[in-house]
Amino acid sequence: MLALAPHHIAGLQVLLRALASGFTPTVLDLDDGFDPEVFAGALDALDGPRRYTSLVPTQLIKVLDSPRATAALRGVDALLVGGAATPVPLLRRAIDAGVAITRTYGMSETAGGCVYDGIPLDGVVIRIDDANPEGVGRVVLGGPMVARGYRNRPEHPAFAEPGWFRTDDLGRVDDDGVLAIVGRADEAITSGGLTIVPQVVEAVVVEDPAVAECAVVGLPDDRLGEKVVVFVVPSGASTLDADRIRGAVAERLDRYAAPREVIELTELPLRGPGKVDRRALRARFS
Repeated sequence: MLALAPHHIAGLQVLLRALASGFTPTVLDLDDGFDPEVFAGALDALDGPRRYTSLVPTQLIKVLDSPRATAALRGVDALLVGGAATPVPLLRRAIDAGVAITRTYGMSETAGGCVYDGIPLDGVVIRIDDANPEGVGRVVLGGPMVARGYRNRPEHPAFAEPGWFRTDDLGRVDDDGVLAIVGRADEAITSGGLTIVPQVVEAVVVEDPAVAECAVVGLPDDRLGEKVVVFVVPSGASTLDADRIRGAVAERLDRYAAPREVIELTELPLRGPGKVDRRALRARFS
């Protein structure tokens, strides 16, 4: 069942995979946005020997907030989640709810998801370039799924090596060959001469019971150059406490990574299939 925008690669792949398997896909109407109750009804009506669907993390949050939608999703053979990083608390919540969740990693340049739960699909090769002592470096993907390049941009460095795509993601590969994405090189914050990866801070902040979603960005600061700021969508489970959030980050990471400000929002701005629009946050609050 297609529950994603078909003009993004993840949505297009739902259609292509269904047709390649000999089935006509069910398409969810998203004209008025994603409604978990409508999603549940469509899943209940979905017929076939095996049932699959794909969501982005923001959609999954809405589904898990709905008992009916959660029950419907529990009945699928597999749920693919991608388009943006899946926070660990959200992953745990889905697993605890009995959802057969698989995290996917990929992008338009690799024809969509090509790494499932950290394991590359057959023919896909992962390379880590310029790794630091902890093994974290730039993720480079190779294989037959890699695009030839960007239209009208033949010299783009991401495709400097034929058959390889140099991503903007930072990650590591463990001894078992499992890829873990740490963050994005192009979103790193430089504060007081030190580098902070937003996703690393977010992984700590989202563990707070009062936080449903969060985004960390760097905003201009006269003294530090950039200051770490976290935007939080409250969960309603407990009272939002900025000092508690700062303390957790300082304890788990370091004081320099602790957010200077904690700003509460009703929702985070999104772009594409469901990625946080950090540029919009910077433009609004700078």
